[in-house]
Amino acid sequence: MKNIIFAIAAMAIMSFTNKSIAQEKTFSKTTQIVTVHVAGNCGDCKTRIENAAYIKGVKRAEWDKKTKELKVVYNSKKTTLEKIEQSVADQGHDAGNITATKEAYDKLPACCAYHDVDEH
Repeated sequence: MKNIIFAIAAMAIMSFTNKSIAQEKTFSKTTQIVTVHVAGNCGDCKTRIENAAYIKGVKRAEWDKKTKELKVVYNSKKTTLEKIEQSVADQGHDAGNITATKEAYDKLPACCAYHDVDEH
């Protein structure tokens, strides 16, 4: 009797595990996790960068002030890395391969101006 219960439990676990693996594979085909260099200096920059990165299709965006890296989790069927970088650059922060325009950069508060900042 114990063997029958054990066999049923093992089959149920295997069935659940196989479904989880299949969902994970489907999930990973559309979900991208990338890290992008984004210029900035302070907590205000962090807020602005993360808010700008949260466009349609972005599930998570977190900028690290120390490393100047933005980690983004997004659905590649809904957006692209280039669109995310452009959205951040539109707010005045150089992001990945996209440089902020002078007009956007000039709108940043003085504490957020990162050009010619000595980072040593």
